[in-house]
Amino acid sequence: MRSLTSKWSRVTGSDVDRALALLGEWVGRHRRVIAAIQWTVVLIYVALLVIPPLLPLPERTAQLWNNLTLAAQFAFWGIWWPFVLLSMVLFGRMWCGVLCPEGSLSEAVSAHSRGYAVPGWIKWRGWPFVAFSLTTIYGQMISVYQYPQAALLLLGGSTLGAIGIGALYGRNKRVWCRYLCPVSRVFGVLAKLAPLHYQVDAQAWRSWEKPRGLAPARVDCAPLVAIGTMKGNSACHMCGRCSGFRGAIALARRSPNHEIVHVAGAEPSPVETLVILVGLLGLAAGAFHWGSSSIFIAAKQASAEWLVDHHLMWPLQAAAPWWILTNYPDQSDVMTLLDGTVLISYLLLFAVVVASGVGGSIALATRLLGAWSSARFHHLVQSLIPLAGCGVFLGLSMTTVTLLGQNGIFLDFVSWLRALMLIAASVWSLWLGWRIAGLYAGGRRRIAAMLPLAVAVGGASAVWASLFWSL
Repeated sequence: MRSLTSKWSRVTGSDVDRALALLGEWVGRHRRVIAAIQWTVVLIYVALLVIPPLLPLPERTAQLWNNLTLAAQFAFWGIWWPFVLLSMVLFGRMWCGVLCPEGSLSEAVSAHSRGYAVPGWIKWRGWPFVAFSLTTIYGQMISVYQYPQAALLLLGGSTLGAIGIGALYGRNKRVWCRYLCPVSRVFGVLAKLAPLHYQVDAQAWRSWEKPRGLAPARVDCAPLVAIGTMKGNSACHMCGRCSGFRGAIALARRSPNHEIVHVAGAEPSPVETLVILVGLLGLAAGAFHWGSSSIFIAAKQASAEWLVDHHLMWPLQAAAPWWILTNYPDQSDVMTLLDGTVLISYLLLFAVVVASGVGGSIALATRLLGAWSSARFHHLVQSLIPLAGCGVFLGLSMTTVTLLGQNGIFLDFVSWLRALMLIAASVWSLWLGWRIAGLYAGGRRRIAAMLPLAVAVGGASAVWASLFWSL
């Protein structure tokens, strides 16, 4: 009997390619199976979102396995969101195309929409960045990770927005996902690292001829991607509907570095630069930092002393409804107007400082490679995607570790795992930077540019590392 090793040694790259192509076509053909999966996820999502706010807040002795609110909190913030981000790096935006409840609902409603043309103001490319920034700040103001009412308001509001847009614009489309979803750009930049994508053979696409006597073939791309000219993974939802179309599209493997090194430079995106520098490395990191930040505490204390010295007591005492600022007196958790003001100021200043420092280093690297080029700057910023994505994943997984620890499950290896992941992500970002720099210059210029790029990577790494260790 032959060994398992010899059996697998006969599996070649072409076998893997054929298997992936068949898998992509299977996903495209079995729409009913995919629809059943989608609606199952929708039901779970609605249950986790709607039921906990109807229940009393958990007591201090409550645990995951005997309290639905804590179980839902763990499911949403401890498992769902961290591993959705991880799935982008592993499988591209397959979550968006196959599992996302908002996308499924928006497309389902769009089948019966009014069919209005999408107005120009909705197509503004900056909306996803603005929406991500606002939801990140607002989520901290209302303590979205801690309270089910806040989660229902933030996530439920986004879901209603997706349904409303679907009811008005397009037909069988995901207009919300394409232009307005708060996390669409975040998912898009992370998906550039995925080793799987739907590859378009441009030559086969152009040379394809419609068989005589048949109706023109068409693919209804829900996220409104120009399939024939698609080169990257950023906008594709990996739903498989176009697989095999014109004999030119197939699910395929690729280097995780390919899109960032060889595609991103031809498609410079200032919005993606903002998402990476300000959104992920700035606001998102600040959202995880502020609760334990000595700077935040000092700023709040200094502000309080100034108010007292000037006999202005109402900002220290006045609170707002829970849907504006955290207000749960029974839980001894109330944000005053001073707390809210300092929080918003801290997040904005944190984002400005980090984005300026990291972005300034990238700008210097850009200049050292030659005459100033905005396109080159945006391309170099893309090298930070592994580090930015890893940091947000680790930040979200803090909830996972905390909730498990509160229930007696201690992950002693987590500190080492965090360190290894941050080191690996930093090395990956440096390697991408080296590869990108090599496209624009060689020799001394390339080496010189790596110095400020290393400073940028080191600074961004320090931002995330300081979340877990005293530096």
